[in-house]
Amino acid sequence: MNSTNSRNSKHTSPVIVLLGILLLATALTYVVESGSYERDGGLVVPGSYQVIEKNQSLGNIVRVNGDEVTGEVYPVSLVGTVMAIPTGLERMAGLIFMVLIIGGMFGIMSDSGAIDAGLERLLSSVHGNIYILVPILMVVFGAGSTFLGLASEYLLVIPLMVVMANRLGLSNLIGLAIVTVAVKAGYLSSVTNPIPLSIAQPLVGLQIFSGATFRLVSFLIFLSVGIVFVLFQIRRERRHSNEVHQIEHTPLSTRHTLVLLILAIGVVFLVYGSNHWHWNHHELSAYYIFLSILLAAAAGLQPSEAAESFVGGMKKILMASMLIGVASAVAVTLEQGRILDSIVHGLTGLIGQDNSSISAIGMFGSQLLLDFLIPSTSGQAAVSMPILGPLGQLSGVEPQTTVLAFLFGNGITNMLTPTSGTLLAYLATAQVGWAEWARFIVWLWAIFIAIAIALLIIAVRIGY
Repeated sequence: MNSTNSRNSKHTSPVIVLLGILLLATALTYVVESGSYERDGGLVVPGSYQVIEKNQSLGNIVRVNGDEVTGEVYPVSLVGTVMAIPTGLERMAGLIFMVLIIGGMFGIMSDSGAIDAGLERLLSSVHGNIYILVPILMVVFGAGSTFLGLASEYLLVIPLMVVMANRLGLSNLIGLAIVTVAVKAGYLSSVTNPIPLSIAQPLVGLQIFSGATFRLVSFLIFLSVGIVFVLFQIRRERRHSNEVHQIEHTPLSTRHTLVLLILAIGVVFLVYGSNHWHWNHHELSAYYIFLSILLAAAAGLQPSEAAESFVGGMKKILMASMLIGVASAVAVTLEQGRILDSIVHGLTGLIGQDNSSISAIGMFGSQLLLDFLIPSTSGQAAVSMPILGPLGQLSGVEPQTTVLAFLFGNGITNMLTPTSGTLLAYLATAQVGWAEWARFIVWLWAIFIAIAIALLIIAVRIGY
């Protein structure tokens, strides 16, 4: 994988971006009232919001942890802001270490030469025509996301796509986009994605997976637009490049074939294990370590060579993976200041009750903003759906459209928000900076928002 650090050196560091967001979150704890909803089994009880009295003194800025009076609520101090960073790192430790282990595994694969050889064979099968290969790959990735809920599982695939893009003289961004755009198009449609639907639909009285036809149409629209966008970016990069890359028709060696076969079987079993046994980060990390050992043995690497390759792969994404924990500190800060529920309560004011189309768009807008604070799909569903369900009924928005507004808002924001652990993990494995990705994807992000609004208006008009 080619690093893009040299090209990003003149741009704002993602560390600065995240620290700026963290300081903004701290400032909000001084200007936004504290409040909370009652919860029943982790779900918000509609209409239960209450303001919590808070000590608003500016002296709290320099307050040291331990000086608080028991039972009182305070805005977050500078000390508390700094302390939120290790707390966020601890909270996201499972994902951070999983990303590092994946980096190590691909360090082994890269040094084995199997990735380059396999991609050479793949490209030769389509005669190097990436305009044929990319749509096929994106359809496969998008289908896995929208039907099965695959997301973090694609961390294994991103380095392969980056190497393929580099092999054709394209940037890491293109390799990342092939996976990320397809996955996000699938997730925001969630035709039968069990992760959001199993939580959101029952909360508004719907059968899980019901209403799939309209979501399937939405998926096809979003994915088609996403494919056109990626192909346009590929053409744009090639127009500014004079590099010519010859594709060699070289047969794979026995070892390369074995390494790639183990990887392919490993990915299939990963999908099965994740869905059947509901593996979390710990089980996934253990699985990646086991897979790394098998790959090293198949590649014929000596133990010391394999260890060096593994550590070398981890080093490439060490800094980027740590940003996942720093991003989590934003949520920690909002929770400590007790303003997260207050923001949720305020966002419900965006939803009118006089016009059902405007109400649906208001729901979508509230989800776009809320996802910045709660990037977890299941977490956002548990907080927002009990509130949006009754509001939708009052404004004439059908429950399926309410769920659709949630899915669109959650999925589209996660394409861009720097507080999303999954997005930061994608960026880490592709070695792409957040600011570089934001500049690349912002136009597609805006187009997706426009499409989502149009689809929501159609959904309201047809009584979906």
